[in-house]
Amino acid sequence: MKQHNCIFVIGPTAVGKTAIGVRLADKFNGEIISADSRQVYKGLDIGSGKDLADYTLNGRQIPYHLIDVCDLNREYNLFDFQEDFYKAFSDITSRGKLPICVGGTGMYVDAILHHYDMIPFVEKPGERAELETKTEKELEEILTREKEKLHNTSEFGDKERMIKSILINRFNISEECKIAREKLRASRPEVNPLVIGTTLDRKLVRERIAKRLSDRMNEGLIEEVENLHNNAAQNGAEWSRLEALGLEYRFVSDYLQGKYKSKEEMQNLLCLAIGQFAKRQETWFRCMEKKGIEIHWLPPVEPVEERFDAACEIIENGD
Repeated sequence: MKQHNCIFVIGPTAVGKTAIGVRLADKFNGEIISADSRQVYKGLDIGSGKDLADYTLNGRQIPYHLIDVCDLNREYNLFDFQEDFYKAFSDITSRGKLPICVGGTGMYVDAILHHYDMIPFVEKPGERAELETKTEKELEEILTREKEKLHNTSEFGDKERMIKSILINRFNISEECKIAREKLRASRPEVNPLVIGTTLDRKLVRERIAKRLSDRMNEGLIEEVENLHNNAAQNGAEWSRLEALGLEYRFVSDYLQGKYKSKEEMQNLLCLAIGQFAKRQETWFRCMEKKGIEIHWLPPVEPVEERFDAACEIIENGD
């Protein structure tokens, strides 16, 4: 490992990232940091694929972080993830353990690998009120004048979006933001990751997606979503909230609202949607490579133990 102080295991859904990550943690005295945008939520168990039993290997519980850390009635975002990742990373390394980040949420992974400067946006008192007195034409002129790189005019025609864009742009170039950015860069831990990518032949990925979805349906995916919604008064799981969680939760919510003719129709369309999502994930990671992130891709073979062996070889021979 030498210069590397953590491992990232990334790839599309249903290819065995967790299985590889857990085996690596067992071998190299590590702990898992999950990079999954839905597994952070309590109650999203079957649909998000937490599979917590997978974190027990050879009779030993592999510690994991950033799973079940947020209630559904709060929106967990990229800023939260980056902050929580750095806390977990520092905690793990302080105990002499190796952080192993496992997940397929591309934006989460990218935020760490490309060191996003996530600064909480703060409005100056009275600034919004002053902008609200402007006409749409005046706001367009302000936005065009103040935003140096106005790549598109999608905000035009929507007064609230223009005001928000102006306020955010002003904050981003402010002295307060500059100071906050410098403090952030000075305070966050130095992360030097070895990035390992894993995927399989696309046909096999589709087959694994179909089987996994069938298993989750049998495990009670529909009942999970129904129970979440039935307790919406306590957990905030209104239909709109569940639908916003994407894929399994959106499709099953629509099914429970009678938007599909049958469970079979819903399941078939969901299976196709997950397959399309897996392709987008692969595209994201390939784009990360083009932006300078070195990804060591494992051979696309089964069983998972063969890819684990290949990952060990990469780690042991890494600079």
